[in-house]
Amino acid sequence: MTAPISLVIPTLDAEAELPQCLAVLAEGLMFGLIRELVVTDGGSTDATCEIAEAVGAEVVEGPASRGGQLRRGVAATRGEWLLILHADTVLQPGWTAAVAAHVSRADAPPAYFRLAFRDGGWRGRLVAGWANLRAAVFALPYGDQGLLIRRRDYEAAGGYPDQPLMEDVALVRRLGRLAALPATAETCAARYAARGWFRRGGRNLWTLARYFAGADPELLAARYNR
Repeated sequence: MTAPISLVIPTLDAEAELPQCLAVLAEGLMFGLIRELVVTDGGSTDATCEIAEAVGAEVVEGPASRGGQLRRGVAATRGEWLLILHADTVLQPGWTAAVAAHVSRADAPPAYFRLAFRDGGWRGRLVAGWANLRAAVFALPYGDQGLLIRRRDYEAAGGYPDQPLMEDVALVRRLGRLAALPATAETCAARYAARGWFRRGGRNLWTLARYFAGADPELLAARYNR
């Protein structure tokens, strides 16, 4: 039987994070879950693409835009299910059993992982707790929580829009019901620690509010990345 899942990872100069992300995914190959791996790169100048090719991934290249990269990456896949992960996300033990159980259900909705931060301390636990609550109450997980979605549901929702920010929010808002997987996706805490946990969290909320109010994602991304 053909493995059901196509794995898609967007990258940009991710040589420091990508190897750890990929290492734990080998478990999915052993369990017959992962059919293919597509790394969709936005113009890396480091060894990201070489690392991806070394593990047998198909590398798709194009302009740097998270939504555009994801759209191109998904277009290159053939699996019944899609698993979208960020390059600095490391799935924790137990993820294969949780994913296998989910994709075996005929009525399984799109799903996401519980969020945790590496080396985040109490601030990381607090921010992750809020993110998990937001996902559960408002059906609004962010991309760093991963997304497991059946291809037909992805296509019915119109897929990822080609925009540099809030591409994950744009998609999940069109999906409706989502499920929380009983497994954890651990992400890097460096960006939060460098800019201040609560300052970055507040900035994220303000950016989300402006997006909901109709602000242009291009302008939001330019301001967010300054």
